[in-house]
Amino acid sequence: MEKRERKEIWVYVDLRDERLFGFSLNVMARASELARCVSGKTVAVLMGSPGDKSEKPADEKRYILPGDAADRCLSHGADTVYIFENPGLDVPRPDIYAPVISDAVKSRGPMLVLFPMTEFGRDLAARSARISNAGLIADCAALTMKDNRVVASCPSWGGEILAEITFDGNPHKTGFATVQHHGIEPVDAAGDPGTVERISVEKVEPPEGIKLISSTYESDGQKKLEEAEIVVVGGAGLGTADGFGLARELATALGGEIGATRPPVLQHWTEEDNLIGQTGKTVRPELLLSFGTSGAIQYTAGITDSKTVVAINRDPNAPIFQVADLGITTDAITFLPAFTARVRQTVMRSLTDIVYKKKGRDGETASGFGEKLLRLRESHGWSRESLAQSTGQSPEFIEQCERNEISPSVSFLLRLSRTLNVDPGTFLHEGEKAMIRDQRAKQFVQRTENYSYQTLTPGAEKEHLRSFMITIEPRQAHKPVAYKHEGEEFIYVMEGDLELTLGGKVHKLKQNESIRFNSEIPHKLKSLSNEPTRCLVVLYTP
Repeated sequence: MEKRERKEIWVYVDLRDERLFGFSLNVMARASELARCVSGKTVAVLMGSPGDKSEKPADEKRYILPGDAADRCLSHGADTVYIFENPGLDVPRPDIYAPVISDAVKSRGPMLVLFPMTEFGRDLAARSARISNAGLIADCAALTMKDNRVVASCPSWGGEILAEITFDGNPHKTGFATVQHHGIEPVDAAGDPGTVERISVEKVEPPEGIKLISSTYESDGQKKLEEAEIVVVGGAGLGTADGFGLARELATALGGEIGATRPPVLQHWTEEDNLIGQTGKTVRPELLLSFGTSGAIQYTAGITDSKTVVAINRDPNAPIFQVADLGITTDAITFLPAFTARVRQTVMRSLTDIVYKKKGRDGETASGFGEKLLRLRESHGWSRESLAQSTGQSPEFIEQCERNEISPSVSFLLRLSRTLNVDPGTFLHEGEKAMIRDQRAKQFVQRTENYSYQTLTPGAEKEHLRSFMITIEPRQAHKPVAYKHEGEEFIYVMEGDLELTLGGKVHKLKQNESIRFNSEIPHKLKSLSNEPTRCLVVLYTP
């Protein structure tokens, strides 16, 4: 191929899903601005199989076919679209794509090749630049032309300044750059001339010693930071990755999203997608809590549309207090654990109000429990199975609660509080505690008055833990007293053989065998012996 005029600015377009494709369109908008400065053309670079015959698994439906992507690129500022085609390009891999881009750069000589600043984009840009023996500018926030040179503005010194960087050496040599995809919207304009060129790649070979084992998409349920109603932002003042983790825990407890200033991103405490500010995202939450952030303009430019801003910083003169609606002068590392604990208590209190009162003063009905439980589970990243296991229930029970088909018991709330590391004594009212104690005492008295129960813990009617010796007549079923209670039950067979029907499933226990189960599950006991069967039963009621 003949070398073309060096006024093409290429943009690698990521086709793995809609979100990543959108990042590429954002970078294309920056390329279009630069192309106008040099009277050049913006070119979208796509990879795929010939004729869009993708062989991807059926579950990878989010992949965008090159032909469809080309049309959208042309309507968003691309003057030309190059589609490099080979069956070996079907699965996105930077180690395979880089030689293809490098060969095309060598034959066509573009002025600049831009990549979205994602993990994949960084990897691909670094490999392509190295193979091309060309310069690479990383993390560009802006691109301009000065003295016939491309000049990039890149965050430096923890994001406090923007350094101007250019390429050294031959000004006619192709340059490579990774570009921040936040802070700019795609161009809504047709390219000129608006053509698509399909380029056949003759040979694609994976590098020796590297094998793709597997690849999976991240969860569809991941929220977007820009759409969150609650945002918790961590800054350099949190000190370490563990300190930043405290802010992440608060965001989870509030059901919000985590954001960051530039230093935590540079320190790899969090992902680039969580960056807020001039070189990151702009957020508009109902509530934004900012921990350990100084308040530099690069950051505050991204939070000015927040409805309420709360700032926590130990420096009373920190600029962040000038934009905050509420400021707290304290050490964020000390403040965060206590505040998160109080948030969790409040969450449990709101759930308890629904269960106990059924209808709150604000008109909220019991149906609100399912919605709150669902948000709580999703914000913590729990599956129904994991939450069921931690609360001693079944996944079906959790699903029924979330659909408001059943009302949860008090014991479920108490187990849920333990899952959240919340002491029930910190959110239950005295009246509710008394109600639980009275119910426990009533059941204890009922059992001690029955001939088949012999209490081993006299006077324990108000205790959480009680023990009985139960005698079951030969070949007879046990007639339980107040068997359905909240908590856990432990049965140990002292003498004889026991049949335990637990939730429809039959268990047969011999002497010296035991079993533990959730007391709320319906259960029946029967002696299988010709002699009385005696069992040690220990009950725990929250």
